Amino acid sequence: MKNDRQRKILDIVSSEDIETQEELMKALKREGYDTTQATVSRDIKELKLRKVSLGVGRRVYRPSGISADASSMESYKNILESSVLSVDTAGNLVVVKTVSGMAMAVGAAIDSLRIDGVVGCIAGDDTIFVAVKDLNHTAGVSKEIRGN
Repeated sequence: MKNDRQRKILDIVSSEDIETQEELMKALKREGYDTTQATVSRDIKELKLRKVSLGVGRRVYRPSGISADASSMESYKNILESSVLSVDTAGNLVVVKTVSGMAMAVGAAIDSLRIDGVVGCIAGDDTIFVAVKDLNHTAGVSKEIRGN
């Protein structure tokens, strides 16, 4: 239950602008997770979420290493560098293994980098399937994710 909830938290903060623990609790409830503020607070600490500025006085939760500023591609590359363990190909899929619990954050980083040929990502706890447009793009996508 805890791992599922924490995966959902990473998914939520990677795709929504969540400013407070209360907003996060409401988003979790919407997804079927009824939690307390104390539990959400512990999850935030364990997941090492941080608040980043969106400007105009707004600060939102994001996984460590992912910036809310789309022009700051370096932070997305940092999350790949620190969390990716291996990258393999299987046809037009790129299979990325990550540090446990970081697949959602790495998937969000891959999506944000807008790597040529990437159609989309599906992330679990420590594995991401990256759908690639066709076989001609697979090697390039793998190389980008590896940081080569």
